[in-house]
Amino acid sequence: MIRLVYLLRRKPDQTLQSFQQYWREQHAPLVAGFQSSLRILKYVQVHRVVDAMEERASAARGGSMEGAYDGAAELWWESEDDLLAANRTPEGRAAGAELVADEARFIDLAQSPLWLAHEYPQVNPTPENVIARERSGVVKLHFALRHLPQLSRAEAQHYWRVQHGPLIRRQAEVAGILCYRQVHRYETPLEAALREARGTVAEPYTGHAEAWFDRTANRSGDEVRAAGRRAVEDERNFIDFTRSTIWFGKEHVIVDRM
Repeated sequence: MIRLVYLLRRKPDQTLQSFQQYWREQHAPLVAGFQSSLRILKYVQVHRVVDAMEERASAARGGSMEGAYDGAAELWWESEDDLLAANRTPEGRAAGAELVADEARFIDLAQSPLWLAHEYPQVNPTPENVIARERSGVVKLHFALRHLPQLSRAEAQHYWRVQHGPLIRRQAEVAGILCYRQVHRYETPLEAALREARGTVAEPYTGHAEAWFDRTANRSGDEVRAAGRRAVEDERNFIDFTRSTIWFGKEHVIVDRM
């Protein structure tokens, strides 16, 4: 299973509201209509919500993080071969071209990085049905991170998975984490082709951490604050905060055939 992660910045002449409305009401049905020809298993839009949690999370990491994105498009395929096979058909190529043309109407393509990734679940509910729906108390944290310059991508991802992951798992209940996944970028020529089709210049990230929280749960006190400090202190071992970004969003599940 692979996931395409596509972080979106809106065009300068759009408000956050107009951008998200077009994305949900116009672009989403277009993608859904091509789900079979493109072999898409799942498609989720994560819409940024402006919240004080975002400012607090950034401040805890030095207050000089990159600006938040306006949303993230996430698409799943069975494999990279499946995605490539879809794009080799006339129907798949036509669908891809039409989607890119529509993206150009509301997305700043040059400044919206995208990459392919593998998931590493860390804290999983049973059943796995946590969704940050628009009218629920659940929100999704999206932490797109770049690694420290003295580390290779492989070294940073290894530390993230085998050192940082267990730390977060141990304190997940205290921190109020409902679900937590690491999504690691991997190198593939297909990424370059996707970037070229969109004229992307923004650098991809090492990956992103995603976690779901219930805002209606009252989580406070010394133990909660200590858990937060431990997480941030360990992040300093592999994350370049100044080249990373953190924000919160609500999910819109457009296609789900998984």
